[in-house]
Amino acid sequence: MTTLTEPDFTALRDALGPLRDREQVALRLLESSAKHSFDPDEELDWDAPEEEGKWYWPPELVSLYDTPLWRRMSEEQRMDLARHEAASLASLGIWFEIILMQLLVRHVYDKSVTSQHVRYALTEIADECRHSMMFARMIQKGGAPTYPVPRVYHNLARVLKTVSTTPGSFAATLLGEEVLDWMQRLTFPDERVQTLVRGVTRIHVVEEARHVRYAREELRRQMVTAPRWEQEFTRISCGQAARVFADCFVNPRVYENVGLDRREAVAQVRESGHRREVMQSGARRLTDFLDDIGVLRGPGRRLWRSSGLLA
Repeated sequence: MTTLTEPDFTALRDALGPLRDREQVALRLLESSAKHSFDPDEELDWDAPEEEGKWYWPPELVSLYDTPLWRRMSEEQRMDLARHEAASLASLGIWFEIILMQLLVRHVYDKSVTSQHVRYALTEIADECRHSMMFARMIQKGGAPTYPVPRVYHNLARVLKTVSTTPGSFAATLLGEEVLDWMQRLTFPDERVQTLVRGVTRIHVVEEARHVRYAREELRRQMVTAPRWEQEFTRISCGQAARVFADCFVNPRVYENVGLDRREAVAQVRESGHRREVMQSGARRLTDFLDDIGVLRGPGRRLWRSSGLLA
């Protein structure tokens, strides 16, 4: 963790150019938060009935889309699968956001409590609290169950929250935010999708743009200033996090819950060229950034490739 005495980041640079002043970045993000923050309880119409014939997730983003199994499914079964996958993704999002909130608290623990950087971190924690409650309410409204991650990953996250380095924390944060953000940017303008789901994704996209900026700027600083062992540890831990993320992205129980054979469905998703392209497209902006700042090197890069998120 960083001490209360901060280095002069403006005197440093990486492959993307000079590092920006930490306080100035935080101040701009705080100004944006004041203008573009939402209360989902007030902003969204939670009492509106379900819209008949509308999806809970764009069909092209459903894991089985364009597989032989998808072509055999009825339209009703496809839409039901989309509803369950939306609940699975929301469940994953809540898990990530709870981890993120704890990592942010750790990050600011040793920093000046009057700094704009800490003030923004606390603002982001408040955002994430609202997001987690919003996702949980969306799951309930859709009538699908929650889909927790496997117990082994749930418990491994306890270790992550204890031993994660600061750059490792921000790399994992970006992994949890940017792929889902890419999908949500396709979802909120899609008129085929339920109005409530579009509203949830719109709020999340607007507010997550600030969170991504904060995490990217901090990860750049950390990869320049961290000791070599910490940089290497970040590369490996980030690659392992990518493998876990890809494994947890859709809970296989969704297939059983819509009447499909779980093994057949999982096998077809793994073989799907369309699904592979969707996941790599969702991660491309992030992997390009991580490559530029030196995170995707050595064993870490191989781990990313094995996750299926990097071509």
